[in-house]
Amino acid sequence: MKIFISAYACEPDLGSEIGVGWHWVLEMSKRHELWVLTRESNRHSIEPWIAEHSEYNGIHFLYYDLPKWARWWKKGMRGVRIYYNLWQRMTNSIVKKTMQENDIKVYHLLTYGNALWPASRYGQQQMFIWGPTGGVDTIPADYTQHYGLKWRLIEAVRRLMVRSLPLNRGFQRRCRDAKVILCKSYSMMEAIAPKYREKAVLMTDVAAEPSKTDAYTRKRKDDNTVRCLMVGRLDAWRGFDLAVEALAMVTKVYPNIHLDILGNGSDRERISQWVKRLGMEKHVTLHGKVPMEVYYQMMADCDVVLNPSLKEGAVTTAFDSMAFGRPLVCIDTGGYTRYFNNEYAVLIPRGSREQVIKDLAEAIIKLTDHDVRTTMGRNAQEAAQLITWEKKGEEIEKVLTGIF
Repeated sequence: MKIFISAYACEPDLGSEIGVGWHWVLEMSKRHELWVLTRESNRHSIEPWIAEHSEYNGIHFLYYDLPKWARWWKKGMRGVRIYYNLWQRMTNSIVKKTMQENDIKVYHLLTYGNALWPASRYGQQQMFIWGPTGGVDTIPADYTQHYGLKWRLIEAVRRLMVRSLPLNRGFQRRCRDAKVILCKSYSMMEAIAPKYREKAVLMTDVAAEPSKTDAYTRKRKDDNTVRCLMVGRLDAWRGFDLAVEALAMVTKVYPNIHLDILGNGSDRERISQWVKRLGMEKHVTLHGKVPMEVYYQMMADCDVVLNPSLKEGAVTTAFDSMAFGRPLVCIDTGGYTRYFNNEYAVLIPRGSREQVIKDLAEAIIKLTDHDVRTTMGRNAQEAAQLITWEKKGEEIEKVLTGIF
């Protein structure tokens, strides 16, 4: 089958949304002929990789970026929503021309996986596969009252947008036009109007990569310190403040504990102040953004991985923890967490903020036991073999076979 894929975020050897786009393309290319539209800025990493992996040179990559004069304000994630909206509109003619010239009937909007953001107008009117998509989860005021002004406003606007989805014509048209809607979480499925919900399929966008662990072995000297690792963009909803507060409680019981935080973001200053206010400078280190190889080595050296994100986030890290055989402590978001159980993870219900912090602390204290960590880590690695990217490819194909 010929498929046109819109993959704004798509590059090799990276994590998060960018890695999701890349792995989905590779897996789908094993069974279908693909035309993949992505950003021009991704060409420098895609083409050398394809040149070294000739088995994938049948993928037709197309590249587009707005002219320099029209994107001078775009830097990293700053302005990404506006830029993405413009990119989808500006590339509609490319989608139409490519699909018509190559007799392609299927259009797949892969990344970004945000249900509030648009799709190609032409592609949406073809056999339209949407997702995995999400972005409709909201954060209760019990949590946001502790955020800075910027993030309180962001979450207030998001709550308003989600409540108004029944009136959002773009969202409703995408639901109407889609042949299938791949949903990251149960909350995404519930956001779809009942008359379109039969199209919804629950599907996490990430998988485990056990092979990534081969090049990384534990280099850290054994000591009495239990090292926790937390990774992700420093956005307020990712729960870094929850982890710091929980760790402060843990130190009263088990003082030989340390948290390494990897990532940058607009919430970094607030987290730094949180660390100082709780007197946790000796127990928490904010490393900023690090290269992938440093991240993987720190994953190999840590004892426990934390992901107290209040909605789908840091999912790649969660699956990496499984591949590296590290127990995961996370908040149950009703999406990717369905792949985790108490044999190798601690899933915490998203109740009140106070209760979540207590539950996080109890989970970390439980994992200060070396034997418990070892057993859970071994179980995690065994589970990782069942949800690899190859398995994800089979899952994708099963959905496609069911609708075409």
